[in-house]
Amino acid sequence: MSPAANNAPILLVQGPEATAGAAAELAALSGAAEPEQAAERAWRLRGIRRRDGVAAWCEAHRLDHAWLSEGRRFADLKLLALDMDSTLITIECIDEIGGYVDKKKEIAEITAQAMRGEIAYLESLRRRLGLLQGTSLEVLERVYREKLQLSPGAERLLEACRKNNIKVLLVSGGFSFFTERLRQRLALDDTLSNVLEIENGQLTGRILGDVVDAEAKAARFRQFAQRLGAKREQTVAIGDGANDLPMMAEAGISIAYRARPVVRAKATYNLDYVGLDGILNLFSL
Repeated sequence: MSPAANNAPILLVQGPEATAGAAAELAALSGAAEPEQAAERAWRLRGIRRRDGVAAWCEAHRLDHAWLSEGRRFADLKLLALDMDSTLITIECIDEIGGYVDKKKEIAEITAQAMRGEIAYLESLRRRLGLLQGTSLEVLERVYREKLQLSPGAERLLEACRKNNIKVLLVSGGFSFFTERLRQRLALDDTLSNVLEIENGQLTGRILGDVVDAEAKAARFRQFAQRLGAKREQTVAIGDGANDLPMMAEAGISIAYRARPVVRAKATYNLDYVGLDGILNLFSL
């Protein structure tokens, strides 16, 4: 969590276990005033006198916590950007494609190494696509129909963006086959992703055009923000893997959603237990 966040006066705790009793116990631990309920499973604590032990207590009780600034309004945002795999949706699409052709284990391990930052994204993509060479396009259709699900709270978050005229950008090192379907289904404002080369209804194992890597994600984020005339503090970026870090560094607020440690360490806020709609509780609506 950033130093600025650590100096903020308000402590937000949220999650399935965020009961009134848990909030009261944390208030006693931290010397806070009586907790204020922010949402059904979210509480704000003011007047914190003792911060030592708060993070460990919240982790032990499976609660997300965040130090907030007073008066930061969700409606003041202009741009919200999300990664796709394991962020907007619950799956890694390329891993699930591999599952239909008995390559899931090998592909998932390469994916995990890339998301942890252990191997370069471009190298991980080349190796994974090589394993999928010859896969039928019908397999991708089945992944979309049978496996792809939105992350909890995604629709509520996107509804709030539409209500407040906040533009939504979906950026992914995954594939346009999925991002374009999600763009139409969810009325997203813009997308960026890799385009798979297909010949005779089968994957060739190659990408058409430039590869969307971490720097490409960050560049599209900057371009979109500039087009909107958005100040840095009016932007949010959400991701889970190492290839999201450059984009997240561009944003006024970066959110690690059920993310790898390398991402959690650099994000403004970490969300591990709540859904994407937990982002709304980080602001005044």
